[in-house]
Amino acid sequence: MTATGTVPVDHTQRLTELPELSTEELQRYSRHLLLPEVGLEGQRRLKAGRVLLVGAGGLGSPLGLYLAAAGVGHLGLVDFDVVDVTNLQRQVLHGTRDVGRPKLDSARDRLLDINPHTHIETYETRLTSENALDIIAEYDVVVDGTDNFPTRYLVNDACVLAGKPNVYGSIFRFEGQASVFATPDGPCYRCLFREPPPPGLVPSCAEGGVLGVLPGLVGTIQATETLKILLGIGDTLAGRLLLVDALRMQFRTLKLKRDPECPVCGTRTVRELIDYEDFCGLRAVHTGAGVAEVTPAELVAWRARGDAIDLVDVREPGEWALGHLPGARHVPLGTVSSALDTFGHRTTVLYCKGGTRSAQAARLLQEGGYTNVWSLAGGISRWRAEVDPTLPNY
Repeated sequence: MTATGTVPVDHTQRLTELPELSTEELQRYSRHLLLPEVGLEGQRRLKAGRVLLVGAGGLGSPLGLYLAAAGVGHLGLVDFDVVDVTNLQRQVLHGTRDVGRPKLDSARDRLLDINPHTHIETYETRLTSENALDIIAEYDVVVDGTDNFPTRYLVNDACVLAGKPNVYGSIFRFEGQASVFATPDGPCYRCLFREPPPPGLVPSCAEGGVLGVLPGLVGTIQATETLKILLGIGDTLAGRLLLVDALRMQFRTLKLKRDPECPVCGTRTVRELIDYEDFCGLRAVHTGAGVAEVTPAELVAWRARGDAIDLVDVREPGEWALGHLPGARHVPLGTVSSALDTFGHRTTVLYCKGGTRSAQAARLLQEGGYTNVWSLAGGISRWRAEVDPTLPNY
């Protein structure tokens, strides 16, 4: 098969080896059975199919709904989060009554309501270098519905090592991407993005926002590619990157080639899974290495005794508009380097949502010669929990 053709999944099973369809299933899938490209054999292949969804959130919602509805016989779900009210704007697997429940519980209930003939297997765990290969070994296709770079690289590398197609999707604000990676002749995610961006450079959806319907659009594209792989029909996005601009409703396709120097699928120098937090430079950010931290209680005490403090909010404009700490000024992380001359040598306390971006901003100030710099531990989220519960939770 070529990189732009159908993705090899084992379609050598004889019709007699495929699971039968019940009378109820024949009626349920009748619109599929009318399609010559699917038909009875194709529907039985879908029933035999095993698909692992990494993430039961924005992308995982349309993926799960449409793959279950289509009759995929076995769906694996990996997630360890609980439903939050901020999820409901886009994560349509979950409802208001599910707030506080594990996402896997509400996802299972919803998917079985969509199709009781689909077997749902759940993994309430973080996908890690220790468990990824064991989990994906049982599946034909892996679908990446994650929203962070360490897991994205982990999924890619695990799929290449295990020989499983990786149906990729990502979303941010009004834009999305989709492709099929890790096919025998096609490129992998690292062919496109050899190295991750510096920590904090690309805001997450929680930091930068996302149009609620965008994961529905991109997730449905991923579901379409998954069904084509299982059925062995059509041309998949292997060897192509689909770019979605929902604001202008434009779609562009870029051709991709395998990079012969790719350490994962090219030179094959990567032969085992690694520490992806460290690979993405997040280990030092999470620990605040080299950056002094001040707790919300300590900051309250400093201000109460009248210390001169330059309190700086490094979040994005939309986050600032939701609410900010009294007396703070706004310098988004992306502008800190160009705004160094606005900082004096008095005590500077930087904060963001959780502490990651403020730690990065603090290091930028340190590199610029400033020494009396602090990062607010836990960011505005911890401040809300410990000092001011009237601030919005987002």
